[in-house]
Amino acid sequence: MTDQDFDFIRRLLQERSAVVLEPGKQYLVEARLTPLLRHLQLNSLGELIQRLRAQPYNGLYNQVVEALVTTETSFFRDHAPFETLRKVVLPELIRKRQGERRLSIWCAASSTGQEPYSLALLLREHFPELAAWRVSLLASDISHEVLARAREGRYKQIEVNRGLPVSLLVKHFEQHGTDWQLKRNIREMVEFREINLARAWPMLPPMDLVLIRNVMIYFDMDTRKRILGNVARLLRPDGYLLLGGAETTLNLDDSYRRVEPLKAGFYQLID
Repeated sequence: MTDQDFDFIRRLLQERSAVVLEPGKQYLVEARLTPLLRHLQLNSLGELIQRLRAQPYNGLYNQVVEALVTTETSFFRDHAPFETLRKVVLPELIRKRQGERRLSIWCAASSTGQEPYSLALLLREHFPELAAWRVSLLASDISHEVLARAREGRYKQIEVNRGLPVSLLVKHFEQHGTDWQLKRNIREMVEFREINLARAWPMLPPMDLVLIRNVMIYFDMDTRKRILGNVARLLRPDGYLLLGGAETTLNLDDSYRRVEPLKAGFYQLID
């Protein structure tokens, strides 16, 4: 791939998704786009880029962006945040919402669905009282393709082996050949929507808990500030924002404080 072609892809990706592709990542572009080349029956990346240059924005541009932004995910990723949710954050929110019996959660950049489904399993296993509540569990991603996979809730053996306890696999999944699919009652707990965090957001309800984990590290500074500002307007005063382990609000948005006792990337709005 030529330097000119790589720069074209970098600009395209940043314009459409705000993801910043660092110099020297040609190998990543080649690895991510090779399956798309096969699907489109093209012979080279140069041929793909020539087609992109020759036409205005269309579905092909979206396919390229989706191929490049698909991110790593797993069930109960990093473990500690989910333990904190189970032991501290969710019990506190449930206590505070007893009067209204309503809870709203958003998992942004949810990829193929393991994170929101982990939350759904956590709620189902440990908080049976929520069966009588109005619980909204929204999951979103920029990629139409990964959202389709997420809605299906079907995973390879290697995917369920990563972070998912065997007891939950046996109880809440059905086996189809070498794949495992979440049972319908768990899948129906999650609403999946296509949302580009770097662009205008749709109307969303006030949120008690927002998870934006391991995605802002790919954005430039201005996009991070804009996302945090949007979340601040969406988050209820006593709600929680959960970021990834390498992410912070520091020097980006001074309306947040890190909840230090929780030690797992949780933030709240400053009173």
